[in-house]
Amino acid sequence: MSEERVVLVTGASRGIGAAIAQGLAEDGHKVAFAARNPADVQDKAKWLGGMTVPLDVADPASVAAAVAQVEATLGPIDVLVNNAGVALSAPFARTTAADWAQTLAVNLTGSFHVTQAVVPGMQARGFGRLVFIASNAGLTGYAYTAAYCASKHGVVGLMRALAVELAKHGVTSNAICPGFVETDMARASIDRIMETTGRTEEEARAALAGLSPQRRLIQVEEVVHAVRALLPASARGINGQAIAVDGGQVLH
Repeated sequence: MSEERVVLVTGASRGIGAAIAQGLAEDGHKVAFAARNPADVQDKAKWLGGMTVPLDVADPASVAAAVAQVEATLGPIDVLVNNAGVALSAPFARTTAADWAQTLAVNLTGSFHVTQAVVPGMQARGFGRLVFIASNAGLTGYAYTAAYCASKHGVVGLMRALAVELAKHGVTSNAICPGFVETDMARASIDRIMETTGRTEEEARAALAGLSPQRRLIQVEEVVHAVRALLPASARGINGQAIAVDGGQVLH
């Protein structure tokens, strides 16, 4: 591969983050799998020629230490994939201040901390790719997810502001906004539907898939493909975009 990059992926121990980190490592990039519990992917990262690093995105000291460790081991970070996130579901009246604070601390402020740690180096080198894994909940609203929707709308706003501010430095900023992806998070949504409606697993899955005009859940490989497309130098014209990967759900 002609454009090998150093990539930091947060929340890389499972789900979308693990798939992105693995996919980019298989492409030949030098990838740091960052997570609160990186031991879960240590063997995979080592086998793929990458590294693992402990990272709590809500803790600025943890962020600084992780970025320093990655750059000392792999080199300056060219690509940041802000994927770490939490999703809490509750009626708004029962959403606690702690729920709200935790969701924003990880999903939004966490993205701020990690991005702020890597942007100066990207600016100095004249190249960088900021990829925020948001959600189509950052493009529309969903009941019972006020904190999550607010945090993801904030992520999209942060991405757009940075796209304008950093463009002259060769740094692009974009967000991938998946719908329901076939991961543990989707499984939790299916379980909630079963619990609250009495539907069978098959019926609950069909209800979730039915939110998309394609009548299916998104596969993690589709999200990886969208991230991959943003990395080359030839993708520099793609900047400030919130790219929905949801089968048309936000239009449905």
